[in-house]
Amino acid sequence: MLKIWTIIFLALGLGLLKDAPSATVAPKPNIIFILADDLGYTDLGCYGNPFNETPHIDSLARGGLRFTQAYAASTVCSPSRAAILTGKHPARLHLTNFLVGERRDSMSNLLPAPWTKYLSAREITLAERLKAQGYQTGMIGKWHLGGGDSIAPWGQGFDFSRMIGRNGLDYYNYNIYEDGYQKTFVDKGSHYLTDKLSDYALSFLEKQTAQQPFFLYLCYSAPHVYLVPRADKLSKYLRKYEQFKGYYNPDYGAMIESMDEGVGRILAQLQKQQMLENTLIVFTSDNGGVGIPELGPIPTNSAPLRKWKGHVYEGGIRVPTLFFWKGKIMPRQTCDQYFSNVDYVPTFMELIGEKVPAGLDGQSVLSLLEAPQKTINRGALYWHYPHFSNQLSRPAAALREGPWKLVEHYEDQCLELYDLSKDLGEENDLAAQYPAKVKELHRKLQHWRHEVKANMPIKK
Repeated sequence: MLKIWTIIFLALGLGLLKDAPSATVAPKPNIIFILADDLGYTDLGCYGNPFNETPHIDSLARGGLRFTQAYAASTVCSPSRAAILTGKHPARLHLTNFLVGERRDSMSNLLPAPWTKYLSAREITLAERLKAQGYQTGMIGKWHLGGGDSIAPWGQGFDFSRMIGRNGLDYYNYNIYEDGYQKTFVDKGSHYLTDKLSDYALSFLEKQTAQQPFFLYLCYSAPHVYLVPRADKLSKYLRKYEQFKGYYNPDYGAMIESMDEGVGRILAQLQKQQMLENTLIVFTSDNGGVGIPELGPIPTNSAPLRKWKGHVYEGGIRVPTLFFWKGKIMPRQTCDQYFSNVDYVPTFMELIGEKVPAGLDGQSVLSLLEAPQKTINRGALYWHYPHFSNQLSRPAAALREGPWKLVEHYEDQCLELYDLSKDLGEENDLAAQYPAKVKELHRKLQHWRHEVKANMPIKK
């Protein structure tokens, strides 16, 4: 179905249907990209979580496509967001850490790699590409890619910008910049941040018409720490805390529910404006969940995946990902093919019938939306984190190709090999059993780092 729509867009653009008297220009699809912050792979009901209540997000899975092996291009937020918006790997951009990440380890033999602390205005964002194709563009929530006017959302292709500013970790007493630094919404404890972002999303949608497609990039700050839930959503999670023997965090569950409620409001608004049938909705996370007591109690647990945010093991990079498009994507579909969030730009460009731009690291995975069970050769995925994270990870890299995953630790050059088809938890290191495979993948990883001119840690 999606392939047919793409062919129609292309045919109309080439004038192939110009002689058909009844032919009308097929509208380009609207795109809503919803990005959660530090949401773990197993935190949603549709991914098996029995504690957190996410009926609206789960409805996207019931009505569409759920990926089991979707990846973030980085273990932390800013690089991952840069990958989504540019289709380029963070290592190529040298934007390899979150913007205020300065952690070092005096006991290590390495200093963290020098890195670029913003997304350059020279980079062409997804918003700029879609705007050139006639889209209205909106960005709401956490930006975390730089604050100067030329690199803020309003300088990177967004017509409508509502960027979280001061106190971005708080859910009260924050501010939001509205289309620039001249106008600021200031909260003094009365507007819960997650709800405020949903309010802005509805304001953007209410302005949209069927005559012009739109792209909404909605970046919730939830459920990133601090863990500050709405009081009226907390009690039911406290009541069932003992039922699950203290395994789940009630504050975290309540925060996720507020985000889920926002998704429900968006779906209702699209239905009200009769736009649901021409809107692709993507829901995902920027990296894995936090599995240590950072700025408060431990938020979540990504078991059976190993580790959490900041790490190149699966718990830090595998993310929940849903695609929903009523009438275009068949309901209740599951796809086990892997892809990375560098693939969104080429996928969306192919979707609207445009040529995939040259110079990207991503590949279009549009065919999986039409046929989730088909096998595609996505090729190797790479991760490069030459830093010390707040979540206790150390400089490392990884490569995945097929079922094989290689992990390299930069401090001691230790190499690990895992077969993810048999060992999802990365518990059985096969490096000693398959030295030829280790050598092959390591050479490929080294070649890739050289090709993208990756920024490397510095030896003391």
